[in-house]
Amino acid sequence: MVTAKVWVLKKHFEGFPKTSDFELKQIELPNLKDGEVLLESVFLSVDPYMRPYSRRDMKEGDIMIGTQVARIVESKNPVFKEGVFVVARGGWRTHFISDGKDLQLLPSGWPESLPKSLALGTIGMPGLTAYFGLLKVCKIKPGDTVLVNAAAGAVGSVVGQLAKIGGCKVVGSAGSDDKVAYLKKINFDEAFNYKTVQSLDEALRKASPDGYDCFFDNVGGEFATAAIKQMKKYGRIAICGAISQYNESLPQKGPYVQVPMLFKELQMEGFIVTRWDSHREEGLKALLKWVVEGKVKYCEHVTEGFMNMPMAFIGMLKGENIGKAVVKV
Repeated sequence: MVTAKVWVLKKHFEGFPKTSDFELKQIELPNLKDGEVLLESVFLSVDPYMRPYSRRDMKEGDIMIGTQVARIVESKNPVFKEGVFVVARGGWRTHFISDGKDLQLLPSGWPESLPKSLALGTIGMPGLTAYFGLLKVCKIKPGDTVLVNAAAGAVGSVVGQLAKIGGCKVVGSAGSDDKVAYLKKINFDEAFNYKTVQSLDEALRKASPDGYDCFFDNVGGEFATAAIKQMKKYGRIAICGAISQYNESLPQKGPYVQVPMLFKELQMEGFIVTRWDSHREEGLKALLKWVVEGKVKYCEHVTEGFMNMPMAFIGMLKGENIGKAVVKV
């Protein structure tokens, strides 16, 4: 009999999440049935989407949603051998049972030297979000100027690097000088700290006086309002997230985008990466290749200990991480 530790949503978030909104519980897992596997979480992901999705999809008392890299410690499923690592959507748990249908093997050819936690980041959902958002929504082409906000985060840092591989000029915005330095290190052409510039409009104009062909928006709010005004005619905007609004108690007013969108004939499209699940292997294969070749760099913010899941989640929402935020069990 295995005892699993789980974090549950004790109380729906009101404004910014607090540690008191979570509760740690223990669950006794039953013995395996034929076709099932027992998994032990090795790395767990904390992501911005958990904030709005918890309100939409969860009840108080539910186990927090989320993804992990897990090791199969016992198997009664011939497809999955003991000791194999998989990506699972098991929520915030140390151990869980699966029938195997929701498990995804790491991409073939994964080098032993490469951290398996990257399957939650650069070679996982965030990386795929950047990949498909740029190729399918922004439809980047060589010579484009691409703007991305939250650029030092799990998605934004990959967006910039993939755009550079695609022959684009890349401008990134981040929330600290250390993050701006990181963006320069991974070859962003221009980067600025949106918290310290006197004028966001001026900073955007200075970074690209001719404007922007593509805008990959992870933030929304005031930044999006300013960026849309700087778009070139026929520009493309990919709406990936709106983290500036996730923790607001009252809805923000605006932005009112109709006039610039009309006169510049812009295209704006929201997307969720699961739209391209049928092309997932294609994306992961490309991302793994670029990482192995050193064309895509990665950075991880690793928090030690399952007990620290809530603090890791809150810290990620505060922007404390550079690159992907993960928890090592």
